[in-house]
Amino acid sequence: MMEREDMKQRKYKHLIFDIDGTLLDTEKTGVLSLQKSVKELMGKDMTYDELYPYFGIPTMVVAQKMGFKDVEAAAHSWEKNFRELMYLIVPFEGVSEMLPSLREMGFKLGVVTSRSRFEFNYDPRLSQWKDLFETVITSDDSERHKPWPDPLLAYLSHSGAVAEECIYFGDTEYDFECAKGAGIDFALADWRNRGFQGIPAQYLFSSVEDIIKISEMLR
Repeated sequence: MMEREDMKQRKYKHLIFDIDGTLLDTEKTGVLSLQKSVKELMGKDMTYDELYPYFGIPTMVVAQKMGFKDVEAAAHSWEKNFRELMYLIVPFEGVSEMLPSLREMGFKLGVVTSRSRFEFNYDPRLSQWKDLFETVITSDDSERHKPWPDPLLAYLSHSGAVAEECIYFGDTEYDFECAKGAGIDFALADWRNRGFQGIPAQYLFSSVEDIIKISEMLR
């Protein structure tokens, strides 16, 4: 795709997206499946609001933080329950129309996700978007994962991009720390208008219109 004249004036050329909680609304599936695992393995009844802070954090980290006796068993239980509730997952409003529009505008689109390559490739919800992403970095592509900068550094290496021309769209503090460590600007998803949650992101977005405005920032 040839670079358009107006593209040369934009600050960002590479738009990099997290998936869960950023493009796909996985909150309900994530929290309810954790709630089920806590009940099954710890015999505790925890509310949605009590468990929400653990959403978006890698599974093994959550299992350790919550004090499960068998961390690996807890991780497997949560993943099993998550799969059973995947029918609740939907794209956020307007995302399916936004992504091809951004490509038409001349942006290079990419993904940096904590999902494995298998989880990315075989999720039917992502099949409609796969051809839109030029570079996809999964948990299989770096030894260290978020909040370390390694996944985004792998993106820069694979794509040939420079950090100053990239922005990462994510929804957690782990995403922010990853972007900060890689020297990449960060936009925080706030689809439900919860605010910055103490995360010092450069930008906040709660709609696809916000994403487009941020993407078109000029130098």
